[in-house]
Amino acid sequence: MKKTITIFTNTFNEEDNIDELYDRFSKAVAKIPKYSFEYLFIDNASNDGTVKKIKQIAKKNTKVKLIVNARNFGSESSHMHGLNQISSDACIHLASDLQDPPETIPDILKKWEEGFKIVVLVKKETEESQFIHTFRKLYYRLLTKISDVPPIENSTGSGLVDHDVMNYLKNTSDPIPFFRGALVEIGFPIGIVNFIQPKR
Repeated sequence: MKKTITIFTNTFNEEDNIDELYDRFSKAVAKIPKYSFEYLFIDNASNDGTVKKIKQIAKKNTKVKLIVNARNFGSESSHMHGLNQISSDACIHLASDLQDPPETIPDILKKWEEGFKIVVLVKKETEESQFIHTFRKLYYRLLTKISDVPPIENSTGSGLVDHDVMNYLKNTSDPIPFFRGALVEIGFPIGIVNFIQPKR
């Protein structure tokens, strides 16, 4: 029996990206037929055509699921909400704005196959503006100073978590954990996939 992988993403007013996002998801997983894939979209009360587009895709593919929140709960809450709905062998979270390229999915799964229960995406290079790039560096320096366990620099917060990690997070006392920090603190081995982040 094939292992199941859930690819989930949070959306908010991503109408212009949904078709391309799903198309690139589909092309990436087509290269890995040994797994069974499903898709979970969690929408934070978009006020454009995002939900309509996802529903159109779901009509054509029963593996596509959609949760529509009553309001915008923010990325961290939506991330935890997604994990609570998933019972797959592993899940991969990617940003819906295409800054986490779906083409990284095969590399992410290779790391999982090597035994890493957590795999994180790390920006090796970025096409974002110099101002934002400098701001992010200062942000990570601050986190490193105030954290007992420093986060992985330039991680996007996206990547893979194994079923064991999902269960651990579901049972944590923190209802909305800071994922980039929590994944480091858990203590499981972490695999890293480097990528070049495109400009949004």
